[in-house]
Amino acid sequence: MAVEKRVVFKSKWLPWVLVAPQVFIISAFFFWPAAQALLQSVQQSDAFGTSIEWVGLENFSNLWNDATYLASFYTTAIFSLSVSVIGISLSLLLAVYADRVVKGALFYKTLLIWPYAVAPAVAGVLWLFMFAPSVGVVAYGLRSIGINWNHLLDGTHAMILVVMAAVWKQISYNFLFFLAGLQSIPRSLIEAAAIDGARPWRRFWTIVFPLLSPTTFFLLVINVVYAFFDTFAIIDSATQGGPGKDTAILVYKVYYDGFKAMDLGGSAAQSVVLMVIVIALTVVQFRFVEKKVTY
Repeated sequence: MAVEKRVVFKSKWLPWVLVAPQVFIISAFFFWPAAQALLQSVQQSDAFGTSIEWVGLENFSNLWNDATYLASFYTTAIFSLSVSVIGISLSLLLAVYADRVVKGALFYKTLLIWPYAVAPAVAGVLWLFMFAPSVGVVAYGLRSIGINWNHLLDGTHAMILVVMAAVWKQISYNFLFFLAGLQSIPRSLIEAAAIDGARPWRRFWTIVFPLLSPTTFFLLVINVVYAFFDTFAIIDSATQGGPGKDTAILVYKVYYDGFKAMDLGGSAAQSVVLMVIVIALTVVQFRFVEKKVTY
């Protein structure tokens, strides 16, 4: 019979002291900015904040009359779905093959982890230079096979560019978790299935992938949040939401309207809507997708 171990603090204040730094950080960098956004979303002010007027829900009603804002929902959906699905699928494929490597395994794994050390803005600039229509080496190669690449004029090309940059930036994070999950699966299960005659593809879908479902679910939540928020620097450095507004996802439009168009109230309202959307998506994933997870 297993003995349950518990830690009892002698002082009732000690637990609060231990969690105080984390509570302070969360309060300062999440709850306080969120409260400020909620307050500013019902206000209208000038660029310097010297004149403040209470407008209630007018900022929110104006959003639904803005065609470019409504279009950004579609852009965000395409972008976030592409980044999440492609990123998770490609990372899983790389982790499966890296897990099979015996000779030089550390070298290959190190190469796959390196992109995570690159800042998002730097990642955007790197991919921008590679696909630059005039001097980009990848753009030159595409032209040699008949593809006239120009993300400055073609919205589809621009979307492909930012999706590839975002996937490349996040692939190392996904790879680490998938590789850890694969290495935690007992080899005896896979060997038993092989002895029973199951082919590699069947062994993967019936044994490996179900055992990786907790990791996959966790990465799905993380990648959705990443696509909605953490890709701002990539888009800003690579396309700046262009051409037109073809790559202006919701988080970029919050920045553009607030810091460039100086519509502080409208930008705050957009941030509140974005926060509600991400929270709702996370709740839906935990409510419905988690039911298919095998722990």
